Amino acid sequence: MTQTQRSLTWLEAGDAFPPLESAWGEQDPAPGLLAANGNLDTNTLLDAYSQGIFPWFNNEQPVLWWSPNPRMVLETKNFKLHRSLRQSIKHFRDTPDCEIRFDSAFERVIKACSTAPRAGQGGTWIVDSMVKAYIDLHKAGHAHSVETWVNGELVGGLYCINLGRMVFGESMFANQTDASKIALAALVAFCKVNAVSMIDCQQNTGHLASLGAAEIERTQFVQHLQRNAKEASPMWDFQTLYWNELLTV
Repeated sequence: MTQTQRSLTWLEAGDAFPPLESAWGEQDPAPGLLAANGNLDTNTLLDAYSQGIFPWFNNEQPVLWWSPNPRMVLETKNFKLHRSLRQSIKHFRDTPDCEIRFDSAFERVIKACSTAPRAGQGGTWIVDSMVKAYIDLHKAGHAHSVETWVNGELVGGLYCINLGRMVFGESMFANQTDASKIALAALVAFCKVNAVSMIDCQQNTGHLASLGAAEIERTQFVQHLQRNAKEASPMWDFQTLYWNELLTV
């Protein structure tokens, strides 16, 4: 029996995204793939994220837009603070030359993420056009970096997207042990203080699952997104007292 060829919506500049229900399913070659082509400008990205859609592609491909079902998310109440990470955070918090910064080096963070080696991957999906697009999104106030600094050196971090009370995690890097995990813990602490109950993780990985992330149905994810994305966004700063949200649990 031959497999039926599946069509894919090809977007031109200004086109609306197709309904999420038209994304490829589990029996298709690329589950979650919704559309191809289109722009990576700030307005298009904001439109995409507000609907539960994100871009993911490599240099040999057009822009590919995804909305997987199920969706991997980290509910902040379910974050797993393993004993070793708890000790790393306590040491980091109590060491004068260690600090968490927000948005002080966004370009450095996203470029470090784009070159970080990934297990089982020969390249990166954070291609030059993506880097430029997310730097523009950062300048517009919607993309943020969480940075781990030791002795004045950037040693790890992550970047994410924020719409209202919704945060979308994108990528992490670490040049020292636990540097990216500490940045993620800082993001979770910040989210808990600021009533952000869910961090979108997009794709299922064992690493994220070990930290408490789990899959939910796309309809449930979109309902949560619609309720929270239109709320007022928090002020992006980090205070040491935020650690209390994690370390007292």
